[in-house]
Amino acid sequence: MRTNLLKLFVFTLFSVILSNSAFSAEIPPGKDEFVVVLDAGHGGKDPGNMGNGFKEKDIALSIILKIGKALEKYEGVKVVYTRKTDVFVELFERGRIANEANADLFVSVHCNAHSSQASGTETFVLGLNRNETNFEVAKKENSVIYLEENYEVTYEGYDPNSPESFIGLTIMQEEYLDQSILLADMVQKQFANDLKRKNRGVKQMGLIVLHQTYMPSVLVETGFLTNNQEGPYLNSKRGQDDMARAITNAIVEYSNTINLNLLESIARDHPETEVVTKDAPVPQIYRDVTFKVQIAAGSKKLDTKPYNFKGLRNIERIKEGRLFKYYYGETSDYLKIQQLHQEVIKKGYPDSYIVAFKNDRKITVNDALKSKLK
Repeated sequence: MRTNLLKLFVFTLFSVILSNSAFSAEIPPGKDEFVVVLDAGHGGKDPGNMGNGFKEKDIALSIILKIGKALEKYEGVKVVYTRKTDVFVELFERGRIANEANADLFVSVHCNAHSSQASGTETFVLGLNRNETNFEVAKKENSVIYLEENYEVTYEGYDPNSPESFIGLTIMQEEYLDQSILLADMVQKQFANDLKRKNRGVKQMGLIVLHQTYMPSVLVETGFLTNNQEGPYLNSKRGQDDMARAITNAIVEYSNTINLNLLESIARDHPETEVVTKDAPVPQIYRDVTFKVQIAAGSKKLDTKPYNFKGLRNIERIKEGRLFKYYYGETSDYLKIQQLHQEVIKKGYPDSYIVAFKNDRKITVNDALKSKLK
């Protein structure tokens, strides 16, 4: 997207990254908070879709406020909102808010629409459009730029109606894609398993609001306002409570793979929340699964000596696409990898996270834990 501006933007940002650090933006300065940016889609002069007479902007805001209220009860969690009232917020401003907050997650909530009686939930991560249906959704969500002042300058060269505008969207978010997919998968499983909603899956799509952020980011379509059953449900207090609870649970579950200190805080302060801690009786060895801790990723190739990794030894370097990724530990024992993750955090990598491989192919930790035990 934004053909000329994107090239300049990508070049400038990579130059800043390389000049300031050997690592990419994936490893921010140490912090003791888990920051979640919650984004209610649309707002103000942009109502979103009006399926069955319902307003997407109002439903999205209600769900977001409920998620935030639930997360704010947890010690160690900081919630930042792109909007808390019915105001119009430009897409680039939503990304700026998340980036300046040094967020660990960006979650945008929307409601879908279609000319048919389509139904179900789907969660999007940044990527090229795989089919015409996804492209149509992208055009709908991205067309809000026409409501922004000076959009021709802000999004130079970008045309929501042109598939070519999406080429190159994944460059800046590539290193966060696995984490974004992990969270998206957890959101969809909550919808399907807890709420029994139709699961339309995790999809990649060229969405401007996701492209603006430099952290794991997802856009959740909570259902179709145009559906005669789903629309009234989403417009109801019950439906909004259900959606908020499911997304909140997914965020808490996601934190299990990212920050065990936060997980233990949640378990200590909220014993009614069902989470797994290192002291709980958890499964140990998973067949054909290898867990590792990813501590860094960047375009610069580093020597894997301890002095480059705060004293950590036996670092593994693997090139994936244009990035070098650096891993610590290698075990099929999930309890052991949790302990190694704690070691890495104490060494000064609070934003490291656990990854999983099965038969040398990367899978989500969530899927790995469904594998058979030895």
